Amino acid sequence: MASTHGAEVLVASNRGPVSYEVRPDGGAGSLHAKRGGGGLVSGLSAIGPDANAVWVCAALGDADREAVRRAEGGLLPAEDTGGQRVRMLDIDAGVFSDAYNGIANSVLWFVHHMLYQTPLEPVFDAEFRRRWASYQAYNRAFAEALAEEAADGAAVVIQDYHLALAPRMLRELRPDLRIGHFSHTPWAPPDYFRLLPDDIAAELLGGILGADRAAFLTRRWADAFRDCCHAVLGSPGIPAGTRVGVHGLGADADFLRERAHRPDVTERMAALREEIGEGRRTIVRVDRTELSKNIVRGLLAYRQLLDDHPEWRERVVHVAFAYPSRQDLAVYRDYTAEVRRVADDINASYGTEGWTPVVLHVKDDFARSLAAYRLADVALVNPIRDGMNLVAKEVPVVSDEGCALVLSREAGAFEELGEDALTVNPYDIQGTATALHQALTMPAHERAERAKRLSAAATALPPAQWFLDQLHALDENRPG
Repeated sequence: MASTHGAEVLVASNRGPVSYEVRPDGGAGSLHAKRGGGGLVSGLSAIGPDANAVWVCAALGDADREAVRRAEGGLLPAEDTGGQRVRMLDIDAGVFSDAYNGIANSVLWFVHHMLYQTPLEPVFDAEFRRRWASYQAYNRAFAEALAEEAADGAAVVIQDYHLALAPRMLRELRPDLRIGHFSHTPWAPPDYFRLLPDDIAAELLGGILGADRAAFLTRRWADAFRDCCHAVLGSPGIPAGTRVGVHGLGADADFLRERAHRPDVTERMAALREEIGEGRRTIVRVDRTELSKNIVRGLLAYRQLLDDHPEWRERVVHVAFAYPSRQDLAVYRDYTAEVRRVADDINASYGTEGWTPVVLHVKDDFARSLAAYRLADVALVNPIRDGMNLVAKEVPVVSDEGCALVLSREAGAFEELGEDALTVNPYDIQGTATALHQALTMPAHERAERAKRLSAAATALPPAQWFLDQLHALDENRPG
């Protein structure tokens, strides 16, 4: 397939740097563009406006689809995207739902995070196969769009488990391209990965192996991928033309520190202090209500702390932000409801007229999250399994007094932060309660020193450099 547009650098991801909403006033001009942030946005900004880059993403809702129609399937208006060149794909809504909810989030996410209750699930039946066909079609739409947009020999960086098949599909369309795939999730070990039907497991691995380079957040996940390739595909597993790399994504310190001192954050700090009460210590967590984040066990560990150490009653508050995620899936709605139930139960059992043990917020508010970061004495990050977990890196960077970090050994961030964190087994509620007590009683000078080292480790590879390193690694694959 020949190039028609000639982009030299391309990024592909399910979610793009801009989304649309319909303003309540309606009318022909009612579409409103909202720009996002994150590592990819920072990375593309780092390569500069002359790099001739294009970002390919999916339309996620009706407003996005209307924006694609207005752009006639081409690049979105530059005024909507902050000057970035973005092509949004209007994939059939049914195909998108099957691929995104039916496969990516209900199968691949569960496999890589090892979340299945295996006596009952998974069930790979005819309905699964129908959805898998949609996942293939979704990946093919991305591959075809990338093939159309890419210049000869361009660098393409494809993101995450949503697009595991796209590298191989793109390679078949455009063998001249330099293709990378980056996994932001953990990678399952072979015994768990092989819950998938054999042909599906092989297709997923083969899809990623269509890239020149498969990259992961930690060595642990990269090694698990290698092990799966050997177990499923046999020797040699990974072909000579594909390399496996590691790029640990760090926190964007400059952005976080500047953003955390804006007036809206200061206002929210005042409101949080009023909710917490004068002179009390704070245990802070900020998560989406994804099943892997382990919020319920974190709450149970806090309740265990209050039981084991009643001296902390009325002296500490657990500030828990649990922002709804994937609420179109029933299992996530049920989990969010359980988070609320456990928090309410703790408050009913232990609360007093002047003390609310758990301050729970479920409406997403980034400024309020930063306010909590600044107030944190202890950060609780206890995922069952996490590709990295940027919250573990962000809180030490932002906290005003330096916080102690209670960190799950199953978070990817443990590889970089474990030495200065208090490490926990995420399933061990008693052990997590003990770690919370240790964090609360840690001498101020030790806490400050640990936080300083945590902050340095957390910012060692900022998002822009993380992205540029992937491009440079693809350059090393260039013939000659």
